[in-house]
Amino acid sequence: MSKQVAVILSGCGVFDGSEIYETTLTLLRLDQLGIGYRCFAPDIAQHHVIDHRSGEVAEGESRNVLEESARLARGEISSLDELEAGDFDAVILPGGFGAAKTLSTFAEAGDEMEVLGELAEALAGFHEERKPIGLMCISPVLVPRLLGSGIAVTVGHDPGVAGAISAMGGLHRSCGVEDIVVDFENRVVTTPAYMLATRISEAATGIFKLVDRVDEMMDLQA
Repeated sequence: MSKQVAVILSGCGVFDGSEIYETTLTLLRLDQLGIGYRCFAPDIAQHHVIDHRSGEVAEGESRNVLEESARLARGEISSLDELEAGDFDAVILPGGFGAAKTLSTFAEAGDEMEVLGELAEALAGFHEERKPIGLMCISPVLVPRLLGSGIAVTVGHDPGVAGAISAMGGLHRSCGVEDIVVDFENRVVTTPAYMLATRISEAATGIFKLVDRVDEMMDLQA
């Protein structure tokens, strides 16, 4: 049986959901490596809806995170509450502001944030079973709340986000867009992606490295 990876989404679009390029590059690299995957997203309302042309909030508009995420997954997606760590060998979270607005309250609360209960429950299973966890862009900010203190992650060079990670008990490591940070003890792999990327090729290099390292870690646990 091929390896299986769960990919957790938070909508569709950088400003209010999952970053589309990051998600697509993740799925592409998994497929290139012959790794099976399944997408999951919470069946809840988005924090808000952003007009991606203007960057402004679309007042009075509401969208469902699972339904929006299904756009990225071409309809092949399940509700996050159905995710069981025992069914997968690893999990990856693309970035995008959905991670900071819907999967958590980081965008509003900073280091006082709370994380979505369904996400915390799902990630706890992977962490307890020592299965690899990959996070990119802004999503590594969730690690101290999801997995505990003392875990090394990166969001690139952003001092504000790095400071929030440290305030929550995490360890931030500066990192270039085309590289990764690996916490071997906790099996956590992170990359800055569009926290730094100015071109899709830059994001691809770091994301492919992340997926490759998650693949290697799955071999180690087998």
